[in-house]
Amino acid sequence: MTDRITVEELAELMKKSAGVTVAPEELRRDDAGFDRLGVDSLGLLGIVGELENRYGTPMPPDAERSKSPRQFLDLVNSALMTGA
Repeated sequence: MTDRITVEELAELMKKSAGVTVAPEELRRDDAGFDRLGVDSLGLLGIVGELENRYGTPMPPDAERSKSPRQFLDLVNSALMTGA
């Protein structure tokens, strides 16, 4: 496990925690919003919880309110890099 979440890992988390299957290539698209991909706020909360369990650290409060995979990855990876 690295200290950065990849789009591939996010795609796996989306399937496991939110029940939504999305190809990693879809997550790289500029117009890929969680709402368009079928991930609701409860699904995103499940993804955040899974990451907190894996890394043993709280994720930024804004992570569960992210509108897109890009925004989510930026927030989470920034927190993991700084150890916050």
